[in-house]
Amino acid sequence: MILDPTNENYDKIGRAELALYEVIDPELMVNIVDLGLVYDVDIKEGNKIKVTMTLTSPHCPMGDAIQTGVINVLEKEFPDHEIEIDLTFEPAWNYDMVSSEGMQQLNNR
Repeated sequence: MILDPTNENYDKIGRAELALYEVIDPELMVNIVDLGLVYDVDIKEGNKIKVTMTLTSPHCPMGDAIQTGVINVLEKEFPDHEIEIDLTFEPAWNYDMVSSEGMQQLNNR
């Protein structure tokens, strides 16, 4: 995910992304941002946060827990906002999407 500094919601999107680092994939024990599961964060209508994300597979057994984690951290950071998750599998997740920090965490297990 790349933040656009010209976006009028740059600060809010940055805060949301920072909060999403707190969501850990319970199987891989790496946060979902470094895993590359978060494709986009958008602020809509001033008080709605839309997270476009994926899971490591369509049948990820931890999918519900991860999505609940996303909602929980964003509701904590933005208590007056509505949170929406757009779960997509296009493009399908793969290890090329993992950041260098995420790869280090995976290799250190």
